Amino acid sequence: MVLITGTSIGGIGLPRVSSPSTLVITGYSAERRVLVYPSIFLPLLAGRRLQRAKGEIEKELPLANIRTLALDLSSLVAVRTAAAEVNEYPEPIHVLINNAAAAIGPFKLTVDGLESQMAVNHVGHFLFTKLVLPKLLAAKTTTYTPRVVTVASAAHTFCDGVDLDAIAHPRADTYETGRAYYRTKCANILMTLELSRRASGAVRTYSLNPGAIYTNMMLREESREYMQSLGIVDASGTPIENKHVFKTIPQGAATTVVAAFDPRLEDKPGAYLSDSVEANAAVAPHSSDPVTAAKLWALTEKLVGEPFVFP
Repeated sequence: MVLITGTSIGGIGLPRVSSPSTLVITGYSAERRVLVYPSIFLPLLAGRRLQRAKGEIEKELPLANIRTLALDLSSLVAVRTAAAEVNEYPEPIHVLINNAAAAIGPFKLTVDGLESQMAVNHVGHFLFTKLVLPKLLAAKTTTYTPRVVTVASAAHTFCDGVDLDAIAHPRADTYETGRAYYRTKCANILMTLELSRRASGAVRTYSLNPGAIYTNMMLREESREYMQSLGIVDASGTPIENKHVFKTIPQGAATTVVAAFDPRLEDKPGAYLSDSVEANAAVAPHSSDPVTAAKLWALTEKLVGEPFVFP
């Protein structure tokens, strides 16, 4: 079974892989105001979007068994609800792909008091991975090791690394949209490295840079102003291709597919990939420091209110 977070039409999470026996796609609704009881309303709100994505996948993978899962990574309660549903599945998870990302936009706090980009891109994925770990470990055999793949970005090099105090105590007056996003990508790589260390071979973990891709994230209203400030899109949201070279969505998803399935990575746990090959040398020192990785792990455990340990 393969489980992918952030699966929507127009994004790189829409799978383009050979048909697995079961493929779980996740999504959420941006309509937050009724999410007081997420376990009741979230499946109803996410369902329509997920069904559209499911239909698109079925066109390419007619033999796949597609299952949908409502998952709002900005809410720890919603993450726990989704993970509980996954843990009721009869199948183990062979590959978990942490692909979802928040809109790159103005400062916003989640229901748990976390900065929204860090909450979705890192903290929510951390908790979800922790909670479905039994399903991952159940997939391990003498000939197969389950994988956790996290979509990071080369943009992690555009900042000075994670700010642990800002994660624990987010403040609007010191918030910078781009830097907040870059720091979440640092967190993705650090989590991958620490997860690999703690797993001791029980799972294989990889992070990656998908490249510059024109996806539905750039069309989000929250993100458009920032994308325009970088000269990536014009006022209508159209990519300015004479300034930037964009990969197609299948090209952008290719590195994720390699990280998830390429057997040549078996002896490279914790590796960072770019353009479908190992690219550890491209990781900035602040995103490969084991001391920082351990500190981030401990802080994230505190934020989610439970330890993430291997049995």
